[in-house]
Amino acid sequence: MSSSDHRVIVGQTGQNVLGLAVGGVATFAAQVLITNALGDEAFGVVTLTTQAAFIAAAATRFGMDVADVRLVAILAGRGEVVRARGLVRRSVAIAAAVSLPFSVVAFLASPWLAERFTAVPSLGEPAFRAAAVTVPFAALAFVYMGATRGLKIMRYTLYSQWIVQPIGWIVLTVAFWAASKTAAMTTLAFGASWALALSVAFVGWEREQRRFPADGGATLFSQLLFWTDLFVLSVLWSGKGSVGAAQVGIYGAVLRAGQALFLFITSVSLTFSPFVADLHHRGEREQLDALYKNVTRWTLAATIPVLLVLGILPGQTLRIFGPDFTSGADALRILIVGMAVNVTVGTVGFILIMAGRTGWDLTLYLCGFGIDVGVALALAGPNSLGIRGAATAQAATLTFSAVARLLLVRRFLGIWPFDGKWLRLAVPALLGALTMWLVHAVMPEGKWALDLLVSAALGTGVYGAAMLVIGLSPTERAAVLRLILRRSRAEARG
Repeated sequence: MSSSDHRVIVGQTGQNVLGLAVGGVATFAAQVLITNALGDEAFGVVTLTTQAAFIAAAATRFGMDVADVRLVAILAGRGEVVRARGLVRRSVAIAAAVSLPFSVVAFLASPWLAERFTAVPSLGEPAFRAAAVTVPFAALAFVYMGATRGLKIMRYTLYSQWIVQPIGWIVLTVAFWAASKTAAMTTLAFGASWALALSVAFVGWEREQRRFPADGGATLFSQLLFWTDLFVLSVLWSGKGSVGAAQVGIYGAVLRAGQALFLFITSVSLTFSPFVADLHHRGEREQLDALYKNVTRWTLAATIPVLLVLGILPGQTLRIFGPDFTSGADALRILIVGMAVNVTVGTVGFILIMAGRTGWDLTLYLCGFGIDVGVALALAGPNSLGIRGAATAQAATLTFSAVARLLLVRRFLGIWPFDGKWLRLAVPALLGALTMWLVHAVMPEGKWALDLLVSAALGTGVYGAAMLVIGLSPTERAAVLRLILRRSRAEARG
């Protein structure tokens, strides 16, 4: 692995983390805004319909975004990037040909969808209509974002998916609420925000492709897997009226909070994917193995503070959504077990896809889908564990998927993320967890916001200091200290 590739990955991952942090904060703010303005029942409908639209967009873009990342990266590595123009045009045409008719059918089927999947059909029907309108905008946005990521350019994905879309959703929601403060208008604002994201992604691709020389399935399941148990829960509780709607809303907040764990792995995946395609195509296995080890350990190291907050302070985290959401604390603790396994093994799904092993990846998604549905049907009903059962289904599914992909990556590519450097993470994680738990234990009972802020800050501070002293290798520590010193000097001069 060349030092220039390392610099590109570190630099672009840093940009990604910043962009994803902006997007994550904006998305979280949107959830808090909705829960406090509309309550848990309407929030459940909004979560259900927006995620249905997001999953439908993944299905109807027909894997064209992932194909663009892989094939554009390979063409660029061969010096044949000019051929990417036609490739992307075909990808866009395929995604449009599938997503537009699907949108029409879903719009017409909204009464049935609302009756089947929500406990409050009067709220659900117009929201499902708005979700149907969203599908082609989101599908095409992802196709264009995949094209620019294949060029190893991440900024348009950050602008489109992680800045314009979530911030646009907040602004448009507030604007649309002036007409009607409902779940339907909130979902419609979600669709409009994806229209804005599409325009940014399109402009980004057009700008980059003008620099070229003159012309001479798995994606669906990756999204569906994170939300299947929510849909099963909504069906099982659809006959329970407002109680059922509230349970779906609370579990939606649990999923949203838990997915904070994926902030850094998502960032790395966006940067890592085209490098995997390029290095694997050129047969540079040792370089790919070294890169996989480094980025996976870095990703876990950056994720540990979030994991500690969600595991030690789940009730305080969910309290941000409103007082009714704290009952999801046990479900959140269960959920993050599977998510932690997923982060620990790294971007194994992307590696399989970028290496051309999409058949195996799809097979595992189908198996995972079966596990998620089966466990959720058995455990998530009103007479069973409810949202804790849904979280168990998700955790089991994520664990199976991560471990199975890890073994396949080792078999087919001969690479492995773990080495002796991983042991360096243990002591900082333990010290951070102990600090956070002790501070939480002595904080005043009713001061949930203060408890969350102070416990998280002190625990993360101790973890960060221990990482700098113990967790980094000498080379990494020297690089971090040089970076800190360089920035300090720049700020002093400024």
